[in-house]
Amino acid sequence: MSTRKLTHVDSEGRSRMVDVSGKEATHRVARAEAFVKMTPATLKLLRGNALPKGNPLETARIAGIQGAKKTSDLIPLCHPLPLTHVDVSIALTRDGVRLESTASTKAETGVEMEALAAAAIAALTLYDMCKAVEKGITIERIQLLEKTGGKSGRWVRQ
Repeated sequence: MSTRKLTHVDSEGRSRMVDVSGKEATHRVARAEAFVKMTPATLKLLRGNALPKGNPLETARIAGIQGAKKTSDLIPLCHPLPLTHVDVSIALTRDGVRLESTASTKAETGVEMEALAAAAIAALTLYDMCKAVEKGITIERIQLLEKTGGKSGRWVRQ
């Protein structure tokens, strides 16, 4: 377990936004994923673009990009970042849909939350688009895969 001090808490235990004005702006990239588990029947409809609300995969991809752009509006202590790129890729698997997001910026703080928000919002949108045919869909494994840039450098999930 890390013994590093929590940076979003002041000496009295109150939440605070970290002052990043003294940090150098560097190129930063983060990748995250989410997995949407569904039945083979729903996957078949998804593959055939036969769901009642239109194209769920494209809608989820666009929603993920929008989610990354709105991260600081959704997560109270996140800094608004000038995103230089956001993408969401989609892969249909045997058990569901894997959504992988990438976000990048040139800023004083990391872009991990934007990548995570993109993956999460894409997954929630996919659920919304498919719930008419399957209520039991589950969203799993929303997690950071990799981040680069900044003082801490590169981190990759093992």
